[in-house]
Amino acid sequence: MCGIIGFVNNAARAADREVLGAMNAAIVHRGPDDDGFYLNENVGLAMRRLAIIDLASGKQPMHNEDRTKWIVFNGEIYNYRELREDLEQRGHRFYTHSDTEAIVHLYDEYGVDCLQHLRGMFAIAIWDETEKTLFLARDRVGKKPILYSHQANGDLVFGSEFQAMLKHPAVTREVDYAAIDSYLTYLCVPAPQTAFTQIRKLEPGHWLRWHDGKVETQRYWLPDFSKKIKITESEAIDETTRILREATRMRMISEVPLGAFLSGGVDSSAVVALMAQESETPVKTFSIGFEEQDFSELKYARHVAEHVGAEYNEFIVRPDALEVLPLLVDHYGEPYADSSAIPTYYVAKETRKHVTVALNGDGGDESFAGYERYMAMELAEMYKSIPGFVRKALIEGPVNLLPSSPLKKTRIRDVQRFFTSANEDRLPRYHRWMSTFKPAVRAEMYTDDFKARINGSKTSNVLDKWFSRANGLGVLDATLLTDQMTYLPNDLLVKVDIATMANSLEARSPFLDHKMIEFAASLPENLKMSRLRTKSLLKKVAARLVPPEVVYRRKMGFGVPVGKWFRGEMKNFVRDVLLSETSLKRGIIKPAMIERYVAEHTRGEQDHAFQIWSLLMLELWFQRFID
Repeated sequence: MCGIIGFVNNAARAADREVLGAMNAAIVHRGPDDDGFYLNENVGLAMRRLAIIDLASGKQPMHNEDRTKWIVFNGEIYNYRELREDLEQRGHRFYTHSDTEAIVHLYDEYGVDCLQHLRGMFAIAIWDETEKTLFLARDRVGKKPILYSHQANGDLVFGSEFQAMLKHPAVTREVDYAAIDSYLTYLCVPAPQTAFTQIRKLEPGHWLRWHDGKVETQRYWLPDFSKKIKITESEAIDETTRILREATRMRMISEVPLGAFLSGGVDSSAVVALMAQESETPVKTFSIGFEEQDFSELKYARHVAEHVGAEYNEFIVRPDALEVLPLLVDHYGEPYADSSAIPTYYVAKETRKHVTVALNGDGGDESFAGYERYMAMELAEMYKSIPGFVRKALIEGPVNLLPSSPLKKTRIRDVQRFFTSANEDRLPRYHRWMSTFKPAVRAEMYTDDFKARINGSKTSNVLDKWFSRANGLGVLDATLLTDQMTYLPNDLLVKVDIATMANSLEARSPFLDHKMIEFAASLPENLKMSRLRTKSLLKKVAARLVPPEVVYRRKMGFGVPVGKWFRGEMKNFVRDVLLSETSLKRGIIKPAMIERYVAEHTRGEQDHAFQIWSLLMLELWFQRFID
């Protein structure tokens, strides 16, 4: 696991070793064990190494046999031994035992099609001295990041993180205000956008090739939901278990200490149980909770660890805004407002004291329909078939009269929220449910100057392209595909990559194995969600591995009690940042709206936790990277 950076200058201008060194030093946290450099005329590649496999001889950059191709690589290839054996039979000669070298030989053999052979997570850069091309590639679902800047003069700069990119003198900090609009919608900036006009994200499942100052990109992978297999539920349980076991076993390959994040939810519990079955020694598990019991799943995590005979370690998060928020802002490099970044950072920090690699349960929800919004989407389709006057008069009217708290998440509040969008078509309905600031609210709170800057950008396009492209048979598959292409890589995987690599910890995700995702996509919808029960199939898989009381309970998620923190220990910090003269004059949000959100939340009149958190992280980013 590493961080990679580099650049190629058009018109054969010599590569600057000092610039390359500054970029590489900015990501030392991604690889504290070693560094490596390649410079040749107009090209510079570099990397920071977190040594996991082939500790003795895995130094990068690496080359092919005739030294015409050079690679820097971030990630892990879990089938590299099989690839190496096949390549050796084809005449390739290896000089290390590293998975990195297998990739450069594979590229020698198959060119861009080498990506089809890789099973793992990766961000790859390969310079071909003969063809004078730079090849970049990102893994299928986007576990490892690649940022790039294609300059007007044809130069290309790339890197794993914004901190490295901004060390290059040609990359400016000009703000992409359309991306800020997207951020205020989704809590994050969706690929290929970034908060900087000159920096783009290489999208998951894509490769990029630079030659003679020109860049081409192409998608090489997409799960296919249209080809459904005929399979019984019992067979589906067995096959899901088999693939998940295989994916878990492959991710236990390591020459350094290894453990697992254990939340107490279905996905991480299943992974830990399978690890325990595959391991000769007790699995080290790491769990995090809060003093607020409504947000803590520690009792379930502890129960799972005891059941499978794992070593259990738990930590309690007590927020220290002055300590953690500047760190998060620095590492994410652009506005990012998923508040679960806080516990993810802390659990990674504590876990790194014990191990270097940690498996997790990420990806189970997006393949096996784990979120309640999937059930809500199906239910809304059924609800729309009821005559309109019946819906309005006999259902929605009485439901909206029920008392609910604006401060506490309750079933009544969930039902009332459901009816706000249930009558809409699937795209606007889903867009509303996935938005922090709804379209009407954004129109009200944006300043005229900011509206002019974004020039009518449509944030719904991020979801629209996937709903319109969905080749599934129903609303569930369309929503799963959309989440796999948007919410998963833009939010969840960014969170985990940054939080773990900031602490020099490698995270591995068995549910994100592409064979697991492809198999789940091939399953009929009614197996993944049966009778409006979320994650129906996967719960039956997990019930064979862990206690049923862990499996069959309401999903809690990785929630964070920021609403309470904003009225308590973080109240003064929020006011100092958001109500400062600098913030109120930022020119994006009307000052009166900021003041209203803070006042109503602080007085306990409304729950504006998500909105305040989004505005707080945006302002902190402006202060750190732009001001």
